[in-house]
Amino acid sequence: MEPSHLETPAPRIHPTRRLPRTVFAVDSDDDAALMQAYAQGDARAFERLYVRHKGPLYRYLVRQSRDREIANDLFQETWSRVVSSRARYQQRAKFQTFLYTIAHNCFVDHCRRSAVRPIANDEVDAEQFVTAPASDGPQIQAERAELRDRYRAALLELPGEQRDVFLLYEESGLSLEEIGQITGVSMETAKSRLRYAVAKLRSALEYEASLS
Repeated sequence: MEPSHLETPAPRIHPTRRLPRTVFAVDSDDDAALMQAYAQGDARAFERLYVRHKGPLYRYLVRQSRDREIANDLFQETWSRVVSSRARYQQRAKFQTFLYTIAHNCFVDHCRRSAVRPIANDEVDAEQFVTAPASDGPQIQAERAELRDRYRAALLELPGEQRDVFLLYEESGLSLEEIGQITGVSMETAKSRLRYAVAKLRSALEYEASLS
């Protein structure tokens, strides 16, 4: 569930820019069909795709960059690239694979430009595993704060490629094979990286869960 305080920014790009005037009605839950309709000029198809994927995509970028300003820029850049590549889109994979490949590449490009891996300065990561009811007392809140700190530290200690796979797995809903395609590795390599990341985070949080 998307944290209530983690609001996705409105896109600065205009989905109808340079599109034909004709608008084709779309009534489909299939992402690929919506993207193909958008490529033909249906701006409403883009809007449906945006609403459907904006939350998980933004969380992925926030958790990757650990900086909301950077995440906002990457979020806008990702959707801008979706718009600019609409005419070249082909249904070779899920739209999510297409979308997160763009987002992943935007983040990698950012890291290359800045020549440094992001440093934690945000509180959102730990909420994936550590949630505290408002009625919790001071001692429980302190314990949960300690867990959050351990989680952040463990996440930062992960090699970048393992952190990438973990966050894609958490936010995109894609399979390990698809995540491997996004990150340019085999499914077995992606699976190995995910297992390593989860084991490290479990150890940091004393969190017991099974990885199917």
